[in-house]
Amino acid sequence: MTSSALVPSHAGSAPRVAEVTRNTAETRIQVRINLDGSGEAKLNTGIGFFDHMLDQIARHGLIDLSIECAGDLHIDGHHTVEDVGITLGQAFARAVGDKKGIRRYGHAYVPLDEALSRVVVDFSGRPGLHMDVKFSSGMIGALDTQLVFEFFQGFVNHAGVTLHIDNLKGVNAHHQCETIFKAFGRTLRAALELDPRALGVIPSTKGSL
Repeated sequence: MTSSALVPSHAGSAPRVAEVTRNTAETRIQVRINLDGSGEAKLNTGIGFFDHMLDQIARHGLIDLSIECAGDLHIDGHHTVEDVGITLGQAFARAVGDKKGIRRYGHAYVPLDEALSRVVVDFSGRPGLHMDVKFSSGMIGALDTQLVFEFFQGFVNHAGVTLHIDNLKGVNAHHQCETIFKAFGRTLRAALELDPRALGVIPSTKGSL
């Protein structure tokens, strides 16, 4: 059984906020976001390294982010990581609203020592993920690196964005993953910034996104 409660985002110059609750037989999740925040984060997924990566999104995206998740970690981390991606994507979709005035596109390159990643996003309304990452290790702490893809797949499907993620260089898996999440945060910040030259305008020739 799944239930969700959504708090609508505010119009105009008010903070763009949302809250989503997802309860299933596998996970119980509550996400709160403020897209016009300062980067504050309160995170508890039960997977320490995953919390560390979600913190990168908040800090580098200047997004206030609260995530509480109780998942079936006695099985593995799959449901927790995927369902957090789904719920976070739903929250973003609600907070962004009709997308009037946003820049829509964003990209960022982020290095960390030997690692370098590039992330590009389009708040297109069309879900799509291209991810070219070859992690040097199967595990980073308690996070299975295969689940990084599952997180972003869940996010794009429910946020309605097109997302390209490329790890261009990297030897240390921790560094590889951290550059991806930092670049993702920076990319979100760029795409969701309000364009003072196009306030109230939907950034599409179609007139809707």
